Order: sequence, then C-alpha cells, then structure tokens
Amino acid sequence: MNSTSSAQSDAATTHVLGACPHDCPDTCSLLTTVQGGIAIKVQGNPAHPHTDGALCTKVSRYPERTYHPERLLHPLKRVGPKGAGQFERVSWDAALQDIAARLKTIADRGPDAAQAILPYSYAGTMGLVQGESMAARFFHQLGASLLDRTICATAGAEGLVQTLGAKVGMRVEFFAQAKLILIWGSNSISSNLHFWRYAQIAKRSGARLICIDPRKSETADKCHEHIALLPGTDGALALALMHELITHDWLDHDYLARYTLGWELLRSRALQWSPERAAGVCGVSAEQIRALAKDYGASVASREPVAIRMNYGLQRVHGGGNAVRLIASLPALVGAWRHRAGGVLLSSSSSFPVQKTALQRPDLLAGKTPRTVNMSTIGDDLLRPASAAFGPAIEALIVYNSNPVAIAPDSSKVVQGFARDDLFTVVLEHFQTDTADYADYILPATTQLEHWDVHLSYGHTDALLNRPAIAPLGEAWPNTQIFRELAAHMDFADSCFADDDLALCRQAYGEAVDFEALLAHGFATLPTPEAPFAQGNFPTPSGKCEFFSARLAAQGLDGLPDHVPNHEAFATSAHYPLAMISPPARNFLNSSFVNVRSLQDMEGEPLLEIHAIDAAARHIQSGDIVRIFNARGEYRCKAKISARARPGVVNALGVWWRKLGLSGTNVNQLTSQKLTDLGGGPTFYDCLVQVTAA
Repeated sequence: MNSTSSAQSDAATTHVLGACPHDCPDTCSLLTTVQGGIAIKVQGNPAHPHTDGALCTKVSRYPERTYHPERLLHPLKRVGPKGAGQFERVSWDAALQDIAARLKTIADRGPDAAQAILPYSYAGTMGLVQGESMAARFFHQLGASLLDRTICATAGAEGLVQTLGAKVGMRVEFFAQAKLILIWGSNSISSNLHFWRYAQIAKRSGARLICIDPRKSETADKCHEHIALLPGTDGALALALMHELITHDWLDHDYLARYTLGWELLRSRALQWSPERAAGVCGVSAEQIRALAKDYGASVASREPVAIRMNYGLQRVHGGGNAVRLIASLPALVGAWRHRAGGVLLSSSSSFPVQKTALQRPDLLAGKTPRTVNMSTIGDDLLRPASAAFGPAIEALIVYNSNPVAIAPDSSKVVQGFARDDLFTVVLEHFQTDTADYADYILPATTQLEHWDVHLSYGHTDALLNRPAIAPLGEAWPNTQIFRELAAHMDFADSCFADDDLALCRQAYGEAVDFEALLAHGFATLPTPEAPFAQGNFPTPSGKCEFFSARLAAQGLDGLPDHVPNHEAFATSAHYPLAMISPPARNFLNSSFVNVRSLQDMEGEPLLEIHAIDAAARHIQSGDIVRIFNARGEYRCKAKISARARPGVVNALGVWWRKLGLSGTNVNQLTSQKLTDLGGGPTFYDCLVQVTAA
C-alpha cells in the first residue's frame, strides 16, 4: 500500500496505513478501512511484524471514539463559572484573536514576562509532529516557561541513563528465545500486549515466566510464579538477588571484569542485603527470594538466555530511579547481555534518531533561558505566588495532549489552581474532559484518523508513519495547525511557522530514516544490533555498564544504587495502614477512552480491589461503597474483595474522569506531589490510605 489509500474491489472502500498514537510500548501499525469517507474499522496491520494484525480492545474501538456523539467539533468560549462546563460556540478567528491578545498582554510586560505563560502537555498523542513540533516552536518563540514532562517515566529513564547510558535494551522480539523471563512491574496482557505474544512463544518452548508485581494481575495469572512484593520495595529485592548471586558464585566474572564499572563497590553493598533482610522489607518470604535468585543464576552454568521486561509501574515511588538502576544492573552480573535473548528492556526510545533540534527549534529562544516547571507539581505551582525563587505567578496555561485535572497528583490542589478566576486557560481537546471544564477556550483537535504524524516506540525499534484516513470532522484542526494559526495571530515571522505537517513529518527523522519506506509501508525498521552489549559498548561515558555513576556522585548523590524507602512506607502510619496503588483499568489508557461507551461498559465502574483479610477487618463486602482517604482527601468507589490484592495493599483501578466518579473525584485526590529520587517523577504508587465502609 504505497499511496494514501489503496483501493480494493469496491471503489468506495480504501485501506489507510496509520500508527497508534497512545502511550503504550507497542506502537502498533494500523490499517483503517474507509467507506465513503467514513472510517468503519481500525485493525492491526498484518504486514507489520510487531503488530501482526492484532490490536488491543481499546484501539480497535477507535472509530467509536472518533465519531463519539460528544466529540468537540467547534471552538468554544466559557460563559459560566470555571468548572461548571458552560460554553458557547465561537468562530476560530474570534477565539484565536482573543487568545493571542491575552498572551501578548502578558508577554509585552518585559523581557521575561512570557514566563507567566505555561504549556502543559504529555502523551495524549505520542506523535512527534502533533506532540512537540509546532507547539514547541510556538512556545520557544514566545519565551514561555518550559515544562518538565515527568508525569510518567522520568525516574526509570534516569535510572537507565545512569546505568546503561541511554533508554536502550534488548530487542523485544528476542524475548521469544529466552529461557527465563522476569516480568517486573508490568501487566503485559493489558499494557504491552505484543510483548506478551513473544513471552507466550518462549513459554511454549519451555521458558519459565515469573511476574513481580504487588497486584496479582491478569499477567500474573498466566505466569508460572507471582511474587507479590510491597509497593516500592523492588530495589531491596534486586539487592537480595545480587546477594545470592554473589554468595553462590552465580556470576559471569569475565563479563564483570571487562564490561562493568564499580563492581566491587556494588558487591559490598549487595552483601548487606540477605534474603531475610529483603523479605522483611518486601513482604515476601526469604525462600521465594532464594528460589528466584537460583532460577536467575542458573543461566551462568547453563549458558541459556535470561531476560527482564520492566515497565514503568515500579518506578512511580520515591526510590523508583534507584530501583531501575538495580534491576538494570542484574543482567551484567550473569552475563545475560552476551545473548541476543538476554538482558533487560524498559524502553527502546533512545534508539530512534529523532532530529529534535530541527523539529522543535530551540534556537527560537534567541538566548532566553526560561524557567522550567515540573508538570508533576502543577497543583502547587498553579497556587504559587510570584517570588524571586519561582519567578512570576502562572497567569496563562495552554493544555494539549493531556488532562491534568484528572491525571495529575493531589488533584484537590490541581482543581484549586484551575479554578482561579485570574488564570487564563486554553485547552485543545477531543472531548469536554475534567480539564476542559475549567477552560476559558476549548479548541477542537483532530484524532489520529484525521492528521499526519510520525512515531517512535519505547517497546520496539520500528519508526512509524500515520496518514490521515478521513477528513477532519466539523471544524477540528490538528494541533500543528492550531499553533501555526496562533503564531500568525501573534505576528511570529519566522518561516518555520509555515511548515506544513508533511514537511514536519520529513523533518522528524531527517535523512536518518528512509521516509519513502515510511510512505510505502507505514513503518521502517531501525538497523540495531541483535546483542548490543555482548562486548560492552554501552552508551555510558565509560562504555561500560556503570554500577557506580560518577555523574550522580558529581551532583552530590550516591553514585551507587540503593534501596530508597517510600515517602509513605508500609506500616509507618497508624492512621493510614494500607498501601494503595492505582494501576490502569484494563480497558482505559490513562484517562483516554474513559468516555467510550463500549469500553466503559466493559470496565463497569470505579473499583477498589481489597483482600478478604483487610475487608473483613473493616466489615466491607463486595459491592459496598467505600471511603478511601488520607490527609490529602477522600475518594469513594465500590469495593471488590479480590485475590488480586495482597494483604495490606489496595488497588484503586484508574484513571476515571472525576466527573464520572461517585462523588466527583478520582483516585488522584489521594496521591501526593512528592517526587522520585531521580528524574523528578511523580510517586503515584507511594501512597498510604485508610478504607472504611461509606
């Protein structure tokens, strides 16, 4: 299919190649069937090896989302109180003129005054073009505050960078050949479906699968063993595994000598972590830790590949960065990197040669050095007054590709900030979300079926292209067009603001990826080595796997990884005795798809999974409405007594829109704005609560 659409036997039917835009490691290649200009079906592209014709339930419902009766199709201006969701239709020109005038008034106050304007965006689309291309150019030219986009993955990313040198790892397809797979902090069946296909191939060939997760997930059900550790104790478990590898000499001494840095220091630290010590921290038995270490260490004698698939759940705690450093160090101890089917994978995104400077044009700052605001602390920052340390108070907020009122932590403060009468807020959206309810203007954006884009992946190594399958509905515009038009209304003269979307798609990879291959096939495979670190060659300063990071030590931090306890560690509060995690509901993706009726029907309603022991102590039965609370707030939902919850830990499945909850809140009423040890990330799964019958 080497054209925009390939006609089939029916002249009115076309198939259009695209790419899934959502925050998932799989980054599937899509095939959209269009009849008479209407998208009637979205399926996985069978010609793309990683997608192999299969999609998750969520994305297979994409036409339902695109043609949703509540889809925003015209610009809207607020006419009621903030948060009331009362708007009237206005023209694009009227909206853009007013928005531009408001931004100009702020920016014209002085050389750094535009820092009072803040963009807020994340992975509502993972596209390089509809994400941070024209938008980044606009905010750079304006001199607005920069946004530290931390809400999901920065602790783990920093852990990888400090250990392996970049967000790199083994190639996902080679998990099919591993003999032992540790699925660590990942419900792969729900959040990494195509990896799970490779894991199943390995399982059928005799591989042992072990799931390490506080929740007995759907993935844990299908593994040979489940290790239900307490949230935030992954680093302690990894240290105890190292302890056993050392004491039993299950080590690849040659690999350690040739290709690692700081081994003696790490060895000394690991020997302090006996299985008994880690068992007390992790809430699992010492025998289970010993058995896991024996399984992992057996690869040294057998010379068979062992592999670890991490996901980002495990790093959403205080010690998340250090936990990833420790887990990412394990393959070097046993020489797993010698095999193409050995090593670890958390993210492959550094493999992609994105031409970020060409795409985002930081030169437009013209020497300005705006402050950077951490998106994970938006609740506090919207309420923060001007000061020498912080700079000007935030007066204008442009939100795109995100729904912070629903997804940001400590949401009572986020709501207070968005409700400020003196805060000018513009939201680019498909639907009237919790955040859109607080907007002064809502601007209708296109969905993935209606615009051009290019994509990388953090779960495989194929670049993908998305073609528009249908014309934009109503008056919806791509993000890029909205920022182009805003730039014109702001009188920005640089020629880069005239680049159309296809030009931006070509600029995203430049000459580093064959764009003609993307046009012809919808994807292009990067030329990556099969066993990238078999002989070292890590992209670290030393070229080795760095157990000790001189870069961290230079920042005054511990150069060695260690177990860092949770801010709110289990059994440290008499008032809030339960740990709470909030993993994604299976049929939603963050706050996307929550309003798609068929998926909402599958998911049912907001639920709290609670173990029978904890439920009995509180006289709670399945179906009861419960009150979950801590010092930050409370959240009400229905309880489900479930073996998926381990004793002492409750699972609040999310993230539902607040206005779809029982009491107008969601689980982030309880989460905190405290940050991770590395990367400044959020600590969603580092949260103590109490639960009572409502």
